[in-house]
Amino acid sequence: HFKITHVGGIFSLFSSELFSPSQKYQLLVYHADSLFHDKEYRNAVSKYTMALQQKKALSKTSKVRPSTGNSASTPQSQCLPSEIEVKYKMAECYTMLKQDKDAIAILDGIPSRQRTPKINMMLANLYKKAGQERPSVTSYKEVLRQCPLALDAILGLLSLSVKGAEVASMTMNVIQTVPNLDWLSVWIKAYAFVHTGDNSRAINTICSLEKKSLLRDNVDLLGSLADLYFRAGDNKNSVLKFEQAQMLDPYLIKGMDVYGYLLAREGRLEDVENLGCRLFNISDQHAEPWVVSGCHSFYSKRYSRALYLGAKAIQLNSNSVQALLLKGAALRNMGRVQEAIIHFREAIRLAPCRLDCYEGLIECYLASNSIREAMVMANNVYKTLGANAQTLTLLATVCLEDPVTQEKAKTLLDKALTQRPDYIKAVVKKAELLTQPNVDGLDRLGLAVTHFLSGSNQLHLVGTCSDHFDLVLVFLN
Repeated sequence: HFKITHVGGIFSLFSSELFSPSQKYQLLVYHADSLFHDKEYRNAVSKYTMALQQKKALSKTSKVRPSTGNSASTPQSQCLPSEIEVKYKMAECYTMLKQDKDAIAILDGIPSRQRTPKINMMLANLYKKAGQERPSVTSYKEVLRQCPLALDAILGLLSLSVKGAEVASMTMNVIQTVPNLDWLSVWIKAYAFVHTGDNSRAINTICSLEKKSLLRDNVDLLGSLADLYFRAGDNKNSVLKFEQAQMLDPYLIKGMDVYGYLLAREGRLEDVENLGCRLFNISDQHAEPWVVSGCHSFYSKRYSRALYLGAKAIQLNSNSVQALLLKGAALRNMGRVQEAIIHFREAIRLAPCRLDCYEGLIECYLASNSIREAMVMANNVYKTLGANAQTLTLLATVCLEDPVTQEKAKTLLDKALTQRPDYIKAVVKKAELLTQPNVDGLDRLGLAVTHFLSGSNQLHLVGTCSDHFDLVLVFLN
């Protein structure tokens, strides 16, 4: 690449008579490719633009000049870099420069019939990022029309609320004609549940897929299971699945940011540090290593360092939800609540089914004494994601802040503990409620505590309910 860049620079000094028009076009494209490889994206765009202008002039010349009958010219013209491919590379440069509008414009200028699957895929992703759902859906569907097994396009459609049955119908022909593809319809069904926030049914469906010999020990499925357990608040199973996936693929990066966060929450900071080092040895061009290191800093109470690492992760991947949550939490703990709110809102936009995004925003509202906004948000989450132990506990958390609604908080926590007696957040909030005067709920708390096997959970509970230390110890024993 260095040599091509060097030659490209020399080429610009030579007389235009030295090379034929087609050779000039080729050299400009090769020069631009080498600049792209060296991450000189603005310079590469300039050279790609010059190449397209040269190709346009070349096309006009070939139309005006009559055929000479020279058969040697035909293979040369066939070997010229594709003009559509050049435009695709220009769009890649624009995305690297965070100029998504320019990337969309250059790809949109390619006639629909000439768009390859990768062009439609890039367009779909860019439209989705820009919030233009309708053209994004159209582009994803075009990818599936050309490549019915494009799983990323299937996930893209499901993430845009296209019904699982409709997506499955677009792959039906290939499922019926290609052997050993019976798992695909179940896979689509599973991820349809994922994108509607039905974590329980998604977990059950993916578990049924994992039992099939063809997909047993599939790292992607294990990673999805781990993420779903995390969303459902089952951190123990989430960690187990992440560890299983990591053992099968030691170079796994995807999802390791969530895994690192869970380890940090458990106080396993040495494991988090080791995980961060391992990920950096694999690649420092992904957000995950930076997030993992940021989690280590955050739980070591080095919030400024966590803020820097979170910002670096977002720079590498602006769609990293875990990076946004890390930076938001660091900003909140540094007293910069309004800035934190912006990050949590962006996380909610990217992952509307993840409860921890809403939790971060509600904590910001409570920190700024905006109880009314917190209550509105908690009620919306309760209605949107359904009445489960997590949403009930989140709503109860806000109710605890107002003496008028503390009785409602008790009812909500009792419902949460009835659904999931082992849900630690509900137990801790119930313990906090017990510190209030004239509150009777020790029987429910005792029932919940008996489900705890982890010593760290017990210590968390005892520390939170220090005023009832003797009573809690009785239940723990």
